[in-house]
Amino acid sequence: MYSTLLLDYSKERATITLNRPDKRNAINPPMIAELQSALDEIEKKKVRVVIMTAAGSVFCSGMDLEMLSAIAKQSPQENQDDSRRMAKLFRRIWSFPRPIIAAVNGHALAGGCGIATLCDFTLAVPEAQFGYTEVRIGFLPAIVSVFLTRQIGDKRARDLLLTGRKIDAKEAHQLGLVSEIVEPDKLMSRASELADYLVEVSPGSLSRAKRLLVTAEQAGVDADLDRAVLENARIRCTPDFKEGIASFLEKRKPVWKDE
Repeated sequence: MYSTLLLDYSKERATITLNRPDKRNAINPPMIAELQSALDEIEKKKVRVVIMTAAGSVFCSGMDLEMLSAIAKQSPQENQDDSRRMAKLFRRIWSFPRPIIAAVNGHALAGGCGIATLCDFTLAVPEAQFGYTEVRIGFLPAIVSVFLTRQIGDKRARDLLLTGRKIDAKEAHQLGLVSEIVEPDKLMSRASELADYLVEVSPGSLSRAKRLLVTAEQAGVDADLDRAVLENARIRCTPDFKEGIASFLEKRKPVWKDE
């Protein structure tokens, strides 16, 4: 049923596994659509907790190279539609009515970092790296900025978003992006242990608590996402974006042109 992920059920939990290990689990249009479909499917079932992880040694490396190449050739309307689909996915993960545990088994970068850190709990192996690296290729971390500033505060968000630097799991934990650092051989068992704990909690209380947290922020989040979608789409038409993508694909240093 799914080509980019695996979806398994066990008792009262569901496990989503990003399953493009040969592509470092990079995000492409089918993965965006399938993650939305998987979450829709899970919500209709008697599932109390969701675990999200990935096959291979990388959690998610961000956008697929083929997707990046296609973006540089898209029309303004196509770019806006594409940006809105990504914003919709991020919002869906953030507002999902059941707890989501991310079991981050490796690097989570750019959009992959957004997926990993928007979950309610983020467990990560010590070797994992995190980063919103978009500015390094002339792109803009517009959509994730809406959530990141609310998670870790304006000053810390500025550091990560403006530099595009990568951080290790220890620093991500100190910043509040990672809930817990877990050794690789214990990652899934720890995620399962946490899921078991959440299953024992009142389901009504959990769903109401999540709804309370979401409704407190949703008006501001939705307004900010609308602006972020427009900015995300606009930067795709700039010379620096096209140069950034070209230099990345050609593995050379970019020559920036925009001001």
